[in-house]
Amino acid sequence: MTKENIIQEFKEVLRPYATNLEALENLSENTDFINDLKINSANVVDVFLDTEEKFDIEINNDALEKIKNVGDAIQVIADKIEENKVSS
Repeated sequence: MTKENIIQEFKEVLRPYATNLEALENLSENTDFINDLKINSANVVDVFLDTEEKFDIEINNDALEKIKNVGDAIQVIADKIEENKVSS
């Protein structure tokens, strides 16, 4: 899965939670979940539960703590997808 594919699929995960749709359409690696997309902080957990389901990955607490923006999330998703390939 390419980085562009991951970004597009992650955008679909974010869509139900983002209240700033303009920021969602202009998503970049620097986009912040709370400040830019206006996702309620309580819903950020739901975003990552949905992300795990969408990409068939498991994001542990250590990885979650490293995610500060969309770019960090994309990197964690890509790393987890790669880990799944290697362990299969």
